[in-house]
Amino acid sequence: MTKEARVTVVVPGYEGRAVEVAAGERIRITDMEGQQIGDLFALSQADHTEFLSAAVTRMIGATLFPEVGGVFHSSRHRPVLTFLADRSPGPHDMLMAPCDRELYASRGQHDHPNCRENYLACAEEAGLSHRIVPDPVNVFQNSPARDDLSIDVTGTLSKPGDHIELRAEMDIILILTACSSERINGGKSTPLRIEVFAG
Repeated sequence: MTKEARVTVVVPGYEGRAVEVAAGERIRITDMEGQQIGDLFALSQADHTEFLSAAVTRMIGATLFPEVGGVFHSSRHRPVLTFLADRSPGPHDMLMAPCDRELYASRGQHDHPNCRENYLACAEEAGLSHRIVPDPVNVFQNSPARDDLSIDVTGTLSKPGDHIELRAEMDIILILTACSSERINGGKSTPLRIEVFAG
C-alpha cells in the first residue's frame, strides 16, 4: 500500500478508537513505539450482532494463531477480514479475552484502564446497539502455547513501525484498543495507528 490513506486514526495508550471500513478497503495497524498489543474487534455495519469471532476463526482455520493469507470469520461463519501482510515478528493471539476491571483488581490495581471498558466506550460512541464484548484478535501479542499446553504470556516482540495489513470482506466497524497491561507492553501502554486505504 503506497497510496495515501483515506483515514488515519491514532489510538492513544490506554484507550481505544473506532473507524468505519468498507468492504474491499485495506487496513494497516502500526505499533508506533514498539512492544504494544492491540485488541482488535470488527463488527458488521449492517447487523451489530454479527462480529469477528476468534473462536469461529480457530475452528474454520484449524489454527491457534492467525497466519498471512488466512481469513478471520464472523460469528455467522462469514469472512470479515483477510490477513494480507505481517511486517512484525508476531505472533498474534486469538486465545485471550480482553483485559478487564476484575483482572486488575485481582492484582490490587483498582480502577486501572482496561480493554473491555475501552471497547464498550468506543462501541457506544460508534452507535453500536448491543453490549456484547467479543473476544478480540490480540495483534502483536506474544503468547504461544507451551509443550504442556499452558500459555506463555510474555513480553511483546514488536518494534516501532512494525505493522500488519488486512482487507475488509464486509462493511465493518473496526475497534482497536491499546492494551493496558504494563506487564506485557514494555512497561506502559503506548499508541497504535490505524490507516484505511481505498480498495
